[in-house]
Amino acid sequence: MNMDDPHILIVDDDERIRSLLQKFLIRNGFLVSTARDAAHARRLLSGLEFDLIVLDVMMPGEDGMSLCRDLRTQISTPILLLTAKGETADRIAGLEAGADDYIAKPFEPKELLLRINAILRRVPQAAPAAIAPKALNMGPFRYDIERGELWNGDDLVRLTATESQLMKIFSGKVGEPITRTTLVEELSRSGGQTQERAVDVQITRLRRKIEVDPKQPRFLQTIRGSGYMLQPD
Repeated sequence: MNMDDPHILIVDDDERIRSLLQKFLIRNGFLVSTARDAAHARRLLSGLEFDLIVLDVMMPGEDGMSLCRDLRTQISTPILLLTAKGETADRIAGLEAGADDYIAKPFEPKELLLRINAILRRVPQAAPAAIAPKALNMGPFRYDIERGELWNGDDLVRLTATESQLMKIFSGKVGEPITRTTLVEELSRSGGQTQERAVDVQITRLRRKIEVDPKQPRFLQTIRGSGYMLQPD
């Protein structure tokens, strides 16, 4: 066991699924902890840091959607939802709750592994401190392009993996309109969502973090008929 291996938290009330996923992911190079319900997960999260959370939606007591929504206000750890429902509305609800991805049951463990690896690849890695960062200023906010970090003054603003990927895409084409189709393709290339409606949801969430007034966006603008454009100060 290598302590540098990514640490995954599996939250599922089904003991058989927890055990099978734990063994499978350990064989594929991960450290794995498990929780039987939301309360158990909260206790583990209070004392440990994880690289990704695999979270079942349908659980007794507090369900996964509620836990996901609450965790997203506290931590930026990527969350992958396990859902028994594959309908578009349910997937959108998961994204709105703050999930980075979702997979419908039943699923192949190999597909779960691919999705986990795709999410972890999208999480920005810290750049060496000696490198002078290039930044974009947006009112009180500053986006450090080299580090993939968003700051509000001296406070680090937590970004999800998908939000980080969007900022990376926009910062590479500052002042240029980017179509929804292009955003879908870019996110898909990194293992993200592949629906234009899902992109709109992610844009709405990102605006809440980089705009003084998200309802009247100044920096992440909607370009009618062309998609979206990042226009910093």
